[in-house]
Amino acid sequence: MEYIIRQNYLDKVEKYFGKDTIIVLTGQRRVGKSFILKQLRDKKIAEPNSNVIYIDKEKREFDFIQTYHDLNDYIESHRQKDSKNYILIDEIQDVAEFERTVRSYNTEPDTEIVVTGSNAKMLSNELSTLIGGRYKEIYIQSLCYQEFLTFHNLVDNDDSLAKYIQFGGLPGLVKIGLDAEDAREYQMDIYHTVLLKDVIMRNEIRNTTFLDNLVRFLADNTGKLISANRISKFMKSQGENVTPTAINNYIGYLTEAYMIHKVRRFDIHGKRLFENNDKHYFEDHGIRNALAGGIREGDIEKVIENIIYQQLIHSGYEVTVGQLQAGEIDFVCTAKGGQRCYIQASYIIADETTREREFGNLRAIKDNYPKYVISLTPLVTRNDDNGITHLNLRRFLMEGLV
Repeated sequence: MEYIIRQNYLDKVEKYFGKDTIIVLTGQRRVGKSFILKQLRDKKIAEPNSNVIYIDKEKREFDFIQTYHDLNDYIESHRQKDSKNYILIDEIQDVAEFERTVRSYNTEPDTEIVVTGSNAKMLSNELSTLIGGRYKEIYIQSLCYQEFLTFHNLVDNDDSLAKYIQFGGLPGLVKIGLDAEDAREYQMDIYHTVLLKDVIMRNEIRNTTFLDNLVRFLADNTGKLISANRISKFMKSQGENVTPTAINNYIGYLTEAYMIHKVRRFDIHGKRLFENNDKHYFEDHGIRNALAGGIREGDIEKVIENIIYQQLIHSGYEVTVGQLQAGEIDFVCTAKGGQRCYIQASYIIADETTREREFGNLRAIKDNYPKYVISLTPLVTRNDDNGITHLNLRRFLMEGLV
């Protein structure tokens, strides 16, 4: 089968081979972890003196592997002593006590281990308890804009960007096509699969109706500062009595399944994190659109903000929401070296009121870190406005902040 290679992720995996490290590909279901693992499998099969042991727990042929004992038996029966053994396991969280197996085989000098998982709790509990810092998490995202162009054989223009804004970046849309009705059906199928397998079943949730309503509420309020108390009050007005504690737990389950990203507020002047009123973004804005009922009037700015957030994460930034005494900064971005920048997301800067809101908040920050406004304002590519860079969204998605 022909695959579209996501080389940046393969390079990240290869980087950790030979370092006594278990590699864990994480991310929401159907963002492409399995295909990256298959690409790695095919590459290693073609190399001399390589023996690939590949297990896909979503295939019925591997249903018999239920516990780490079953996993040990299967691996042991396929190992080759005179070869480099690559143990590749897809959706490993479906094997009970799998961490015992990966810990044991990670001590073998002729073995490399790469696994995938769709729940962050797998890392914080099962893996870290037994193997500590001997694993490397590589987070796989849905397609960024450049990958979307490649997957769908599109050129970079306004029409392609409009498609990306509408449909999002699930790789499986390559087979489905970019028909609105077909795409939405596929996106909702993925949504229900993630909700059932990685949230409801894993956490034994009984109030599934409220969970679905909560996700739809978050879709409708993407990019807005909201608290569990506010959600609780809203749900009461809709006839559902759910405590703020329960809501925080449910949002935690959604973030563990990588469906939702919770972004905390950062006090720019006081340089501290706040404990409440977070923003929430979706791993795939196409699923967000499907839940909210398409790109409705007034939703475009929410989707743009979601896209910018995901692109910043893709570029390696740590992202928080900036809080000023008199306003808010959409994104405070910190690079690995500690360099910071500030970003405001906007649809179109059409009048002085909008300009003052977006640029004025940035001017209120009294430091020398770079400041950006990213928008779809016509004719803007990269303009300087008294030290603040105004970037077109397409240019940002293609070239970054440089």
